[in-house]
Amino acid sequence: MSNLNWKPFVFGGLASVTAECGTFPIDLAKTRLQVQGQVGDIKYREIRYRGMLHAIVRIVREEGLRALYSGIAPAMLRQASYGTIKIGTYQTFKRLLVERPEDETLLTNVMCGVLSGVISSSIANPTDVLKIRMQAQGNVIQGSMMGNFINIYQQEGTRGLWKGVSLTAQRAAIVVGVELPVYDITKKHLILSGHMGDTVYTHFLSSFVCGLAGALASNPVDVVRTRMMNQRGGALYQGTLDCILQTWRSEGFMALYKGFFPNWLRLGPWNIIFFLTYEQLKKINV
Repeated sequence: MSNLNWKPFVFGGLASVTAECGTFPIDLAKTRLQVQGQVGDIKYREIRYRGMLHAIVRIVREEGLRALYSGIAPAMLRQASYGTIKIGTYQTFKRLLVERPEDETLLTNVMCGVLSGVISSSIANPTDVLKIRMQAQGNVIQGSMMGNFINIYQQEGTRGLWKGVSLTAQRAAIVVGVELPVYDITKKHLILSGHMGDTVYTHFLSSFVCGLAGALASNPVDVVRTRMMNQRGGALYQGTLDCILQTWRSEGFMALYKGFFPNWLRLGPWNIIFFLTYEQLKKINV
């Protein structure tokens, strides 16, 4: 208990916000790619974007450069809450179970990652709903973050702000339960191999590996979560399984991997920026 402190919470939040700012346009392209092609939704039935680069170019041409940062305010608010709680609880749970970092195992880290992912994502869900709605609406002039928040609350109530919370928790459990343990284990083995020390190169390689692992594991849940959070009024999907089956039947299995490259291209740089920032913040004597 003596090792519990506030640093992982604060440093985790700061590093998360930094990484979010650096990769947000890629995340927006991923959201646009994932919501298009829904047969049961007239607004998103058309296939407007052929890929990540085409999506970014078309968004800039039709909506302006600022449109690439539609939803940045709730995204930063989300990372300030989700990132803070996620890293803080993950490190805290690890120290509660294992006193020394050298004694950590993959199973221990996965358990801590899953638990911290579920807790942090459930608390931060309203900011996630806001971010996806503002990214998907396709026009930066359609209201501020607070305006969109009030609009969702008035039309859909409190439940609207926690729409898709189970999916968000499931995705977070997968992402955090994969990424953080993969980073820790990769970093540990690279250092113990004797070929690389606890340097920025080790942090870079470890974060690259964990980003790829997280993208592969989370993309299907991410597609389902994005679609369910973005639906309004009459529900097109009745639940996680229904959304998966409808998407699979109408668009094919690979539709569950829509936006994979933007997802990976975001998670890769996001994790690199995050862990490099986080590792440097840890060296500050405060």
